[in-house]
Amino acid sequence: MKEKIDPAKIPSHIAVIMDGNGRWAKKRGAARLFGHRNAIQAVRDVTEGCAELGVKNLTLYAFSTENWNRPKIEVDGLMSLLISTIKKEIPTLAKNNIRLQPIGDIEHLPVEAQKNLDLGIRETESNTGMILSLALNYGGRWEISNAVKKLVERIKENPNEVDTINVDYINKYIDEHTAPEVELMIRTSGEHRISNFLLWQAAYAELHFTETLWPDFRKEHLYNAIIDFQNRERRLGKTSEQLVKK
Repeated sequence: MKEKIDPAKIPSHIAVIMDGNGRWAKKRGAARLFGHRNAIQAVRDVTEGCAELGVKNLTLYAFSTENWNRPKIEVDGLMSLLISTIKKEIPTLAKNNIRLQPIGDIEHLPVEAQKNLDLGIRETESNTGMILSLALNYGGRWEISNAVKKLVERIKENPNEVDTINVDYINKYIDEHTAPEVELMIRTSGEHRISNFLLWQAAYAELHFTETLWPDFRKEHLYNAIIDFQNRERRLGKTSEQLVKK
């Protein structure tokens, strides 16, 4: 499968909605947290696979702003798993020249999670390879709302800039750590929606949906998604004829 990938057409930014952990656990008669624990290998496989292919940015949807509505025992377990996993994986990220950056409302995560994230940022900040962004306590609407607040404050101080507001202007106020435009967005578990993930950045993303539950997702599934991406015609508003002429 990997041999079918065109190295000249690797998407620069891949975003993944890691879905299906609960259903994976339910099929095995276990609690949902069992699925989350067994999803760590999928994270490793996808991260390693993307880095090997030369993907510049990988963003994983780890915990949304809406996930706080889940049962407390699951949320507490997820936070505990997050803390232990980040701490454990930092040496591997450093070894593979991968830079870690969190996106989202990090200040409202548990203190211990914030400490481990800060540690991960410091230990990998000099790495020059792929950027791994973990979306934690993140929501696309939350991000855009924050950007609007910042923009309004700016315009209050500089009302003459109103006429200069455009896409590039707004981009400056989107979360400063958010990676550039998404080219390929993958969602596992058979659901067909983007669930408030990178709404601004995914405006022209190619969407790839797979029935595979996230704990079962491996490199071959990633390769299949990239091949699917490479077989599509990305017109970005133009016609097929215009792309041929180019």
